[in-house]
Amino acid sequence: MSANSAEPGTLVDVVLVKGGREKIRYPAELLQDDGTRVVVRADFAGAQVRDFGFVRFEPGDVFTEYYWRDRWYAVMEVRGPHGTLKGWYCDITRPATLSGTQLTVEDLDLDLWRSADGTDVRRLDEDEFEESGLTERDPQAAAAAVAALDTLEKLALEGGFESLLA
Repeated sequence: MSANSAEPGTLVDVVLVKGGREKIRYPAELLQDDGTRVVVRADFAGAQVRDFGFVRFEPGDVFTEYYWRDRWYAVMEVRGPHGTLKGWYCDITRPATLSGTQLTVEDLDLDLWRSADGTDVRRLDEDEFEESGLTERDPQAAAAAVAALDTLEKLALEGGFESLLA
């Protein structure tokens, strides 16, 4: 474990920052921190159903979330209240930081969804990414974000994230 890590079983606050402001904060249980990858488990943070058309996130869903200190993405395995796998929601982010019991990630707008059966792999929010101005403000970060999305899409299409998350 790194100097900036907590012990498994510790409650941490996951803080998602977008556009320089805190978008959401929620508690999660730290499952693992190997110094590079941080794994937490959290109940769905919303009070209301979020229906995306291709998946519904609802109270009772459980997210096992994988964050990296050296990669530009986070992968969330989403399960229903009875353990049924819904799929994986992937956020393109700057590398995560864990300071004390606060895990912080900066959302870069791009996302990817892969259904549990692998028949639905879709890139999300590319319009928001273009509108964010990141390409002009920070071309290196924008390139890293697009490369991360391409990497995740390739994994999703070639069979999934099991090797990445093992």
